[in-house]
Amino acid sequence: MALELYDLTHRWGHGMPEWPSSPGVNVLVKKFHARNGLYETEFEGIMHRGTHMDAPLHVTENTPTLTGYPTWRFFGTGVAVSIPKRKWEVITAEDLENARPVIQEGDIVMINTGMHHKMADTDDYYAYSPGLYKEGAEWLVEKKVKLVGVDVQANDHPMATKLVDHGPGPTHPHLIDEYKQYTGREVTEDFPYWEAAHKILMVKGGIPGIENVGGDLDKVTGKRCTFMAFPWRWPEGEGCGVRIVAAIDPDQTFRFGGGN
Repeated sequence: MALELYDLTHRWGHGMPEWPSSPGVNVLVKKFHARNGLYETEFEGIMHRGTHMDAPLHVTENTPTLTGYPTWRFFGTGVAVSIPKRKWEVITAEDLENARPVIQEGDIVMINTGMHHKMADTDDYYAYSPGLYKEGAEWLVEKKVKLVGVDVQANDHPMATKLVDHGPGPTHPHLIDEYKQYTGREVTEDFPYWEAAHKILMVKGGIPGIENVGGDLDKVTGKRCTFMAFPWRWPEGEGCGVRIVAAIDPDQTFRFGGGN
């Protein structure tokens, strides 16, 4: 069998880079071999850390939780596309339309902007990242894709989050002035909606969005693959870490069993 498997996730654990909010993930060793004869850890923190998936409930009240996504959305064919972006650039509908391989209806889509190489506890990754916004999310919903992953800090551009004057923000008010100095425009001119991509993808489209894709993403970019990404079976969950696997069969010799 010539099946090739690639892990598209970042490491998870104590000291990992985290979105600038609180609380952080803290991992405590509760038992260890020299004293207890076994190793056991305990962690505290929120689910929105590292490579993870949001549920509609995270951004809109009275909407589905993690188990509201049908399981068929987490497995299937799709594409990993290269859409290189720099500081504060937007992944546009035109970018998605022109991406290669072509994004087709029913695809799982992994977007490689190049930012996963910069994942760290820095403003460069979390505050100055590019990202999706309203028009790109609307294009993906209209295309009826199955699932979307992106290698940036969130499903939304950072200027559409609470880092600036949205929702409970601004938590990073200096970014408002920085953005105006950098672009000559106000944040609210370019990003009037709070987390529009989250709400359009998940609430309107029922499409899971995975944030902080990374790992072997470059190795499958430009290819059509089979993707697998499963969150926990958590009926009350508003978000959850996921492990994403991309599979390629160069020899076309692998087949799933028929159940007989």
